Amino acid sequence: MKLLTPVQLGSLKLSNRVVMAPLTRMRSAAGDVPGQLAAEYYAQRASAGLIITEATQICPLGKGYPGTPGIYSEEQIQGWQKVTSAIHSKGGKVVMQLWHVGRISHTSHHPEQGLPIAPSAIAPSGQVFTAQWGQEPYETPREMTKEDIHQLINEYKVAAENAKRAGFDGVEVHAANGYLLDQFLQNGTNHRTDEYGGSIENRCRLLMQVLEQVIAIWGSDRVGVRLSPYGSFNDMSDSDPISLFNGVIDRLNSLHLAYLHLIEPRSTMAGGSDQVAQDMPSTATLFSERFEGQVLMAGGYNRDNAEEAINSGHADAVAFGRIYIANPDLVERFAANAPLNTYDRSTFYGGNEKGYTDYPSLN
Repeated sequence: MKLLTPVQLGSLKLSNRVVMAPLTRMRSAAGDVPGQLAAEYYAQRASAGLIITEATQICPLGKGYPGTPGIYSEEQIQGWQKVTSAIHSKGGKVVMQLWHVGRISHTSHHPEQGLPIAPSAIAPSGQVFTAQWGQEPYETPREMTKEDIHQLINEYKVAAENAKRAGFDGVEVHAANGYLLDQFLQNGTNHRTDEYGGSIENRCRLLMQVLEQVIAIWGSDRVGVRLSPYGSFNDMSDSDPISLFNGVIDRLNSLHLAYLHLIEPRSTMAGGSDQVAQDMPSTATLFSERFEGQVLMAGGYNRDNAEEAINSGHADAVAFGRIYIANPDLVERFAANAPLNTYDRSTFYGGNEKGYTDYPSLN
């Protein structure tokens, strides 16, 4: 099957088109450092053509959940070096997903920095995880100043440099799922009247400036971007998503990225639903052909419809999430057309090796 054949994304040569999606697991040690358990977890899944790490905050203010890892301290870099070494020792490839949550946070995660930041002072609906693993209503974020924006762009640059020091093969800039860069893109959350708000060109400005800095460190052929057109997770909306995301993709085309990572819309929350929304348009159909490079699709795929997406030209590779949690040898199971382990949703977030490194392989 074509899913199991090699493919090249930029300068990343993948042995197959099965990608491990970025999966928040909230198991980092004190100081937001990935531990030995994380190295074991990722190494178990090294037969993937490519692993994309769990979203990793670029700075303290970028954190929005307890137990998520960072890439801004020396201890974090050393922790990630153990992870990349473990993956590479098994012949795998791995990119780091660079993350800033913006308004999807709480002061308890960064008491020294204060309130979460966002393009505009608009609180999301719903509840946020606090540092104590409790839930409280979202705070109204602080609208970012020009100085904040310049500092943020530099923080992405430093994070990209740190990811290189940690031994990664590339990076993915997370501009999806209602986090900070997505908050700038969509006009439900961006009410700014300066050069970062209003027109589509202005709303794309921050993402393009971030990518300019990241590409300066890595080269465009080792940088990917993740987008979630039509995604409503984290209280997101846009008045004209087709024009917006066509505009974003048109601008990305000029950068010659390693890949564009697109998520199919979900019927409910990211990570909170097992079904792709039936009444939503297909991201693959609407947007994948507009991108002139390699496209990675994610969101509710299985062995058969992933193969179909690749054969139809809607995807060059497919990212798998929940089934990768439960099947460390997913590539081997696909090759053998073997049954899959069932995942245990109650162990997705937080905890220890249970539901993390203890899922059995075929052999």
